[in-house]
Order: sequence, then structure tokens, then C-alpha cells
Amino acid sequence: MMHSFLIEGIGVQNWTYIIVGITFTIYIGIAIWARAGSTKEFYVAGGGVSPLANGMATAADWMSAASFISMAGIISFKGYDGAVYLMGWTGGYVLLALLLAPYLRKFGKFTVPDFIGDRYYSNTARLVGVICALIVSFTYVAGQMRGVGLVFSRFLEVDINTGVIIGMIIVLFYAVLGGMKGITYTQVAQYCVLIFAFMVPAVFISIQMTGNPIPQLGFGSTLSDGSGTYILDKLDGLSAELGFNEYTEGSKSVIDMFAITLALMVGTAGLPHVIIRFFTVKCVKDARKSAGIALLLIAILFTTAPAVAVFARMNLIETVSNQPYANVPEWFKKWETTGLITFNDKNNDGLIQYVADKSKNELVVDNDIMVLANPEIANLPDWVIALVAAGALAAALSTAAGLLLVISASVSHDLIKKMVNPKISEKGELIAARLSAVVAVCVAGYFGINPPGFVAATVALAFGLAAASFFPAIILGIFYKKMNKEGAIAGMVVGILAMLFYMTKFKFGWFGGGEKADWWFGISPEGFGTIAMTLNFVVSIVIMKFTPEPPQDVQDIVENIRIPSDAGEASDH
Repeated sequence: MMHSFLIEGIGVQNWTYIIVGITFTIYIGIAIWARAGSTKEFYVAGGGVSPLANGMATAADWMSAASFISMAGIISFKGYDGAVYLMGWTGGYVLLALLLAPYLRKFGKFTVPDFIGDRYYSNTARLVGVICALIVSFTYVAGQMRGVGLVFSRFLEVDINTGVIIGMIIVLFYAVLGGMKGITYTQVAQYCVLIFAFMVPAVFISIQMTGNPIPQLGFGSTLSDGSGTYILDKLDGLSAELGFNEYTEGSKSVIDMFAITLALMVGTAGLPHVIIRFFTVKCVKDARKSAGIALLLIAILFTTAPAVAVFARMNLIETVSNQPYANVPEWFKKWETTGLITFNDKNNDGLIQYVADKSKNELVVDNDIMVLANPEIANLPDWVIALVAAGALAAALSTAAGLLLVISASVSHDLIKKMVNPKISEKGELIAARLSAVVAVCVAGYFGINPPGFVAATVALAFGLAAASFFPAIILGIFYKKMNKEGAIAGMVVGILAMLFYMTKFKFGWFGGGEKADWWFGISPEGFGTIAMTLNFVVSIVIMKFTPEPPQDVQDIVENIRIPSDAGEASDH
């Protein structure tokens, strides 16, 4: 009795200190144990990571704060419309694993700008690749830092800006010290933490609501209250009562759904921090194996997210809608202090009116808090709530570290070593890589404190930028040996500029602003990567037709990387 009282008496905040403290100690311990001593260890972990470890690290790298915190939050509020994130991100990983990873691995380059510089036999192409990698990575890392700030602000009860700064210091420590070697083994630990943290509350709540311990089956089951009502039917009814779209019905146009899904898919396939992971294994065969393992590990979270979204939405509506504000539970008050839940009693009746009509709605809930608040809303034990906080931090920090490595490699390897000072010593290059990681963390922190949107929306823009710039250059570089430098450079420049223009016009109100009604072809900024990518392909091929063919040795390399007979070995080209 005394033992259980002590456990209950610890409280959420202390549990968070304990669990986050233990996990951070593990990450920092691994970073010290696996610190990089050479540029090869810093960039690609020495190239000797096992397929299982690399698969786990890739899954952690891939599942960012957007996957852990924000994706279920978006599905929770948008229902069917939110499914584009699920389809796009999962489909994109399949595309990357099957279509690009083995060939890039065989080409044998550390980074995407390195591949582009060598394949298109041009330092101008390399420079454009570096600029695109930096733009994509900084946009993406802003979302991660915002996620870190969110978790710290609620569970350590500090403001979001302080939370971002704490996150910056932790990432800086193990990214700068360990490089890819430290990050790889840290990410293995982070995958274990984040998947356990995501699944435990999902299983608990699934049993609570439906009696089924498997969340993926739970959200298609009947409620355990004996009514025989299916959970999704109940949620559709609750949503309709409040004036929202039925949860299982969408409001987005088909063209926008298609554009966002495709932009997320091809953006995934062009993401520099995921592609770099395929160079950390010994050979092409191991790259394929680790891609398959990562896909299975990612699927565990991605198939659970829709269930978590449904449980969270249901619990939120039933807990706060039409309830007296005086009786709200403690978790509501705690989230109110972060500013991520706001209640404005418009009719002064003391009841929380949560409805679709904005003129009458009194409750505003940030998408990004649903996964984090879900265990609290469902009254789960304090240690489960703290575990979710640790999982969210693992997801955000693992991806942030991968992105920082891309940024530092782009600056030190692609810019300094390959263009500015080819004679730089290995020690000098390693110092440059670490210094650029420090600068990158500071810039990322600034974006985390001043983010352009909620976590998943910011990340979706990064995918659009990757789709608009890298995807056509990589695909044409691998599968079309006649593709030349003039076409690739023109395509990348036009693609990324088109995406940046559209994004800043409709997200930030630049260039005369623009409302939803003004979207081109009815496509949102998150989906415009599809249009920008198509533009990139068209410009690349048209310019190529009027400019000289690539040199014969480059065409021979392209021919060689597509030959599977030698697939067991990585080419030295």
C-alpha cells in the first residue's frame, strides 16, 4: 500500500524528470562512447553499421516530431483530410527504399550535394545542391525544435523558448561530438524509447475504450460500454452534433489531396538526412535490408497513429465539450498555462462551447498537443504521461541530429572540401564540420522559437522543398544517362524558387499575400511541391535537349550504378 502510494505521489513533473533524465543520460553516454575520430566516422559512421542497427536508426531519423506529436494531432482534428500525411509519408519511404537508396549507395557518395556535384560534373551543380540541402534541412529542423519546445514547456513547466534552448544544448552535445557514428547508436536507443512511448498509452486507451488491446483493431471495434456502437460511428455523430465535418468524411478537393500526398512522397525520396543513412552500411545488399527493416519499424507507429487520433478526439469532446469551466480537470489548466489551449467564455455562461462555428466557438486547441495530452485526458498513470514526453523528445531530437549532420556535411564536405579548399586536412575538415553544426543549431533554435506554423505543417513545407529541388535531379541522374548539368541546374533552381515563392506568398503573406481562394489550381502550399517538381522535370528535359550531352565517362558511371549483377559490393566511383 505504502509502495503504491509512493509511486502515485511522485507526480507527472517528477516522473518526467526521472524518465527524461534517464533517457538523456543514455543518449549522452552513447555519444561519448561512439564519438567520431575521423571524417568517415563523422559523416557515415565508418560505413560499418549492421542492417538491424541502421534500420532502427533510419526509423528514428525518419519518425520526427511531426510523426510522433503532430501527425495524430492533425488526423484528430481533420479526420479523413489528415490522412494525406499518413499516405504521403509512408508511401514516400517505400519509394525511397525501392527506387533510390540502392543506386545512391552504389554511387558511393556521402551526401546528396556530393552525388549531384559528381553526377553532373559541375561545382555549380554542387553549390545549388548545397543551397537546396540547407533550405530543406533548416525548414525541417524548425519543426523539430518547435516540438522539443512544446514538450519541455508543458512537462518541465518552462516557457516554449526555454524548452527550445534546452533541446539545442542536448542535440549540440551529441551531434557535434559523435557525428554520424554517435548519432546512429543514439538513434537506435531513441527508436526504442519513442516506439514504446507511443504504443503503451495507445494500448491502455484501446483497452479502456473498446476492450481490444491492439489499437489498430480497437479503432474499428465497438465501444466497451455495451451499446454496440462502433467507435467511428460515435465520433461521426459527436462531430456532426458540434457542426464539424463527419470525422470519416473529407472536405479537401481531390486534386489537393493528390498533390499533398505526391509532394510528401517524392519529398521523402529527396530528403537528404534519410538518404545519408544508406551510406552507413557496408554494401548495397545491407542498404536494401536496412531499408526493409526500417519500413517495418516505421509501420508500427504509422498504423497506430489513426487509432491514437480517434481516441484523443473522442476523449477531448467527451471531457470538455459543454462542461462547466469551473470543473475542468487539472490537465486542462496545465496546458492552458502553455497557451496551447485557450478558453474564451463568449456568452458568459461558464460552459465550454466547443463548436465548428468560429463566432460561437470558445475553445481553441493546438493540433500539436493531442498526442501529448491524450494519456492525461484518459486518466492514465503519471509514469505513462512522462513516458510520452520522453518519446516525443526522442523523436524530435533524433531527426534534429540527423538534419544537423546534413547541414554540417554540406558545409564542411561539399562546400569547403570540394570547392573552397580541396587541400584541407582531415582534422581541419572535422573542425569545420563541428563548427558548422554549432552555427546550424543556433539558426535552428531561432526557427524553433519563431516557427512558420505548427510542427507537421512546417515539416510538410520541407518535403515540398525537397520534392521541388532534389527529386527530379536524383531520378534523372540515376535513370537517364543523357541528363546533363545545364538541365539539372536549371531544373533545381526553377523548382526551388517556385516552391519558395508559393510558400512565402500563401504562408507569410509576401508578394501581395493571398487567401485560400487564390490558391493556384486549388492546391495548398503543402501540396505545391508536386507542381514545382513537375516544373523542375520539364525545365530539366527542355534545357537538356538544347545543350551538350554529358561526357562519356559520366554516362558509363550512370550505366554502371544500374547494373544489379554487382549489387553486393559498393562501387568506388
